[in-house]
Amino acid sequence: MTTKTHRRTVFLLAHTGRPAAVRSAELVVLGLLQRGIGVRVLEEEARDLPLPRTSGATGAIEIVTPGADLLAGCELLVVLGGDGTLLRGAEFARGSGVPMLGVNLGTVGFLAEAERDDLDQVVHRVATRDYEVEERMTLDVTVRNGGPDAEPCYSDWALNEASVEKAARERMLEVVTEVDGRPVTRFGCDGVVCATPTGSTAYAFSAGGPVVWPEVEALLMVPISAHALFAKPMVTAPSSVLAVEVQPQTPHGVLWCDGRRTVELPAGARVEVRRGAVPVRLARLHQAPFTDRLVAKFALPVVGWRGARQP
Repeated sequence: MTTKTHRRTVFLLAHTGRPAAVRSAELVVLGLLQRGIGVRVLEEEARDLPLPRTSGATGAIEIVTPGADLLAGCELLVVLGGDGTLLRGAEFARGSGVPMLGVNLGTVGFLAEAERDDLDQVVHRVATRDYEVEERMTLDVTVRNGGPDAEPCYSDWALNEASVEKAARERMLEVVTEVDGRPVTRFGCDGVVCATPTGSTAYAFSAGGPVVWPEVEALLMVPISAHALFAKPMVTAPSSVLAVEVQPQTPHGVLWCDGRRTVELPAGARVEVRRGAVPVRLARLHQAPFTDRLVAKFALPVVGWRGARQP
């Protein structure tokens, strides 16, 4: 194995704890190397992958350790796994600006562009650069230990959602929600989800929020099991600033970003959510309408539809 820099390089990220991901990774690596494209792999994952001992025609394998320039020189990040692995890939992709191409090896996989049976096509489309790139909105999240004038004590970001949740199962979280600097309502709840359109089919959907097409620019605020007459999901402008204030007399809560990164919220904490300054770039292989993706992912019944058929 070599560590040379190659003219074309693809970064590969896989859920090596799944046998299907290991086998898929082997097929993708071999396919790219045979087409002269170098493959970069994390050292911790390389130990679990059956990587070839020799390189392809002009492509070679690079084994790297995590660092700020992890994707430097890469044209694409290919991710093999379920939703959690794809969100992990988004953490790499966002900072680098490199497009992410997801191959779903899990259940739903809304972020994925291809399925396990499409690996040959994925390799071909990558090799021929036959894909388009679109940008997905993200969230910037700020936590203040006090009111809006308090100094930030924590900041993070999310592709799908930032959720403020109760920390103790037996106690509700008392919160006041705010949009654009004005209070909306107060209620006890299990939590509040602030989501992007991309995240509308994830946690926000499970909490009863609306499905929002990715082309729509908006922010969502969805209460979780709220005890209130007015605690409906809200869709706001993309320029809005959403805030959730944990009331001082309530037990502490927790903040989750994409279900991957968490921080404890003391009583009285304030969480502010706004449109992220840096989007995540996704590589697209298919131009099918989002409606078709929605129907396929959720296996929605459409028998009896009499609309116009697509060629």
